[in-house]
Amino acid sequence: MEIRRITRVEAVQDAGHLFDMSPLPEEIGKFLADERHHLLIAYVDGVPAGMVTGVEMTHPDKGTEMFLYELGVDESFRGHGIGRALASALADLARERNCYGMWVITDEDNAAARATYHRAGGVPEEKHVVFVWTFDQG
Repeated sequence: MEIRRITRVEAVQDAGHLFDMSPLPEEIGKFLADERHHLLIAYVDGVPAGMVTGVEMTHPDKGTEMFLYELGVDESFRGHGIGRALASALADLARERNCYGMWVITDEDNAAARATYHRAGGVPEEKHVVFVWTFDQG
């Protein structure tokens, strides 16, 4: 397995099956153009097997932390440590970029994700509630 930091639109399109939905060309360009956005893809024998995205978030009184935005592993490659390796690689990148930490949100009943993040060194925080706002894109 080889993990690469992605900077080319074509590489994202080639790995489109790893995302929840097909990547949108305009959004790919915006994501890759921001130096605080990170996309790592794991390749097995040259085939995109998994991906992780991270976004650096900076606050005036806290500094910069990495938000693990999304992790996806192709079904045929699951169970081989690719997700753990990707999460660990993003954590390494966060350290290189002087982030003070990294965080992710996952569903409470997503046992696979919770195990992956635990194996990659993450620790669950108890008693947190997530609020969301959804806006019409019309």
